[in-house]
Amino acid sequence: MINYWLEGLRIAFQPFNLLIMLVGVTSGIVVGALPGVTSSMGIILLLPFTYYMKPETALLMLTGMYCASMFGGSIAAILLRTPGTPSAAATSIDGYPLALQGKAGKAISAALIGSFFGGIASGVCMVFLAPLLARFALKFGPPEYFALAVFGLTIIASVSGKDLLRGLISGLVGLLLSLIGIDNITGSQRLTLGIDALANGFNFLPVMIGVFAVSEVLNRLEKKGERAQITASLGQLFLTWEEMKSLVLPIVVGIIIGTLIGVLPGTGGAIATFLAYNELRRWSKNKEKFGQGALEGVVVCETANNAVTGGAMVPTLSLGVPGDAVTAVMLGAFVLIGVRPGPLMFTQQANIVYSFFAGWFVIQFMMLAVGFVSIILAPNILKIRDEILMPIVLVLCIVGSFSLRNSVYDVGVALCFGVLGYLMRKAGFPMPPLVLGLILGPMAEQNLNRTLLIAKNDWTILFKRPISLTLLLAAFVSVTLSLIGAYRASKKEATRS
Repeated sequence: MINYWLEGLRIAFQPFNLLIMLVGVTSGIVVGALPGVTSSMGIILLLPFTYYMKPETALLMLTGMYCASMFGGSIAAILLRTPGTPSAAATSIDGYPLALQGKAGKAISAALIGSFFGGIASGVCMVFLAPLLARFALKFGPPEYFALAVFGLTIIASVSGKDLLRGLISGLVGLLLSLIGIDNITGSQRLTLGIDALANGFNFLPVMIGVFAVSEVLNRLEKKGERAQITASLGQLFLTWEEMKSLVLPIVVGIIIGTLIGVLPGTGGAIATFLAYNELRRWSKNKEKFGQGALEGVVVCETANNAVTGGAMVPTLSLGVPGDAVTAVMLGAFVLIGVRPGPLMFTQQANIVYSFFAGWFVIQFMMLAVGFVSIILAPNILKIRDEILMPIVLVLCIVGSFSLRNSVYDVGVALCFGVLGYLMRKAGFPMPPLVLGLILGPMAEQNLNRTLLIAKNDWTILFKRPISLTLLLAAFVSVTLSLIGAYRASKKEATRS
């Protein structure tokens, strides 16, 4: 084992490999910060450059892109309220209000620190706990995934802001939209109104680009006054000691939830960040700060989505089963460059495995260094006038939507949802519940259908399996606590008035 690690460290610290990792990390931050350009798209764009490299070198470059893009997504989420990646959607809930309060630099610094610790901790879990976590993930079947989706939907209450009713309506609209398309059990079309293009439903990425980015472009062009407030905050980049101490609990919560969610195949960073955000807010003594610009809210999201990276690599490496959409692309890239993930990889390609492990930790430190440089450079984007910046963002949104499947239909979806998001902002409806409904709706529906097929329509199977029962009980407790909190808040409001 020690010999494997020494060989892995030797490979990782070769000057050329260090340079390649630096290129991967820098590219990842840039790709993550561009609205609409996802981590998986960045990996695909980088793949042609790895064809002539050794497998271990190519693997390190792709890993640098993968890890750094998670942090990069937070930059656009905080500065422009346009999440660079789906995993950064929750970051904008508190990140953008912080920017409006003159704390954009501090928010990105906190996101970077959370990303670093999330990446390191998930790397440790990946190295030492991979066999254990992989065995746990294998216990998840359709009933457990359905219960997890139900638990995830309870988060709608905490991301709805002050108006729970509007949040629930927004979430229901998201669930309804997720039903559009072909029923995966019967094969029949639902809610397509006879339009063939709707048969495949809505891809999550164009919807998210529209709701968050395009609507923000429309909003920013209308409200030019907010830019002056953000520009005034550029000097505040570093955190005070008190602020650093307040980040410890969010980092711990983000690491635990991010790693656990990451190891479950088919989940991903978006679900992990919303779950972590919800749990931190639920147990916080200062619930009212969340959604208004809480540094803790930014950190828990960024820690969770980077903790997902190591967790998601566990089933990818040990079983050949990708943990999320990005690791599915990584898995394809592994095969193309000659790496064969699976149980035999640890014995037959040990030099590649251990150079990957060693490089993982080097990449986290590189991300920390390059990230701090990006904190200094990134806020300068705000010096560009909205009349110039917003059209550029809009073009990136259109290119990002089109490049997903080379489809004009996806561009149309992004623009339509941009208008919908703009109208929702005007009417005071929160947008995160709509996105949550779209993410979790298909997961809940598909796994409920599979569960009932397996159990021959016996619903009690959901309560007979320990993990699904635990998750459903957690969902019940979550809803109860949210309703009690909403009742107390309305009572306080009535007393004040």
